[in-house]
Amino acid sequence: MSWFESLILGLVQGLTEFLPISSSAHLRLTAAFAGWEDPGAAFTAITQIGTEAAVLIYFRKDIAKIVSTWFRSLYTKSLRAEQDAKMGWLVIVGSIPIGVLGLLFKDQIEGPFRDLRLTATTLIVMGVVLGIADRLAARDEEGGRHRAVRERKTLRELGVRDGLIFGLCQAMALVPGVSRSGATISGGLLMGFTREAAARYSFLLAIPAVLASGGLELKHIGEGPVSWGQTIFATVIAFAVGYAVIAWFMKFITTKSFMPFVIYRILLGILLFVLVGMGVLSPHAAESAG
Repeated sequence: MSWFESLILGLVQGLTEFLPISSSAHLRLTAAFAGWEDPGAAFTAITQIGTEAAVLIYFRKDIAKIVSTWFRSLYTKSLRAEQDAKMGWLVIVGSIPIGVLGLLFKDQIEGPFRDLRLTATTLIVMGVVLGIADRLAARDEEGGRHRAVRERKTLRELGVRDGLIFGLCQAMALVPGVSRSGATISGGLLMGFTREAAARYSFLLAIPAVLASGGLELKHIGEGPVSWGQTIFATVIAFAVGYAVIAWFMKFITTKSFMPFVIYRILLGILLFVLVGMGVLSPHAAESAG
């Protein structure tokens, strides 16, 4: 991998990680369209640490309160009813599905799941799911001639069952094209949560999964086409761009619909199917041999 490739892939990671369009798919597609080698699952996992660092800084006050209250609640019974203590447990509970499934399907994640036909399918299917979830949320928020405005749930109403469902949605993002934020936000909207609540919990829930995944993949850097220097460079770029994107996205979702992302996902999926079907792209284009 050249330094230019590392720069572009770092930009792509930072731009797409928090948007519901799948950063892993875009890293894969960028390499395929440019004729580069697939940077691989290890590169993807480690550059996500950069964007996750942006989450840690952006939500630093929330995270500090959650971590502090959760730890203190372990030995101070009166704190166990606090929302921040509950949120600590809910992040742990919600992280279980992706941890279990990530280990069970590790070989598939690094191999068959990177087939471009599967990526195209997940882009379209999850785009439709996000569109339906977004429309239901808009209907509740806007009401109508024969419908009253319906109040949606906040994070204070999040329970263990909700956390596990969020976690299962997050685990779907092990397949490129699904999108971690897209799947979890869709799940949250379908369960009746507000856009802001679904997005906030989605980003908090990603922290343990991304840090654990990146940590486990550290030993694999250098085995394929990517060196340590290029990976660190891409990770720093992803952090800087990701911080700007998350700040914009949290403001965007309070007033805007997800429909632009829905349309983009569906069109990209269709384009990918057409290119593969016409033989312009191989389903395994740019796959790394390493």
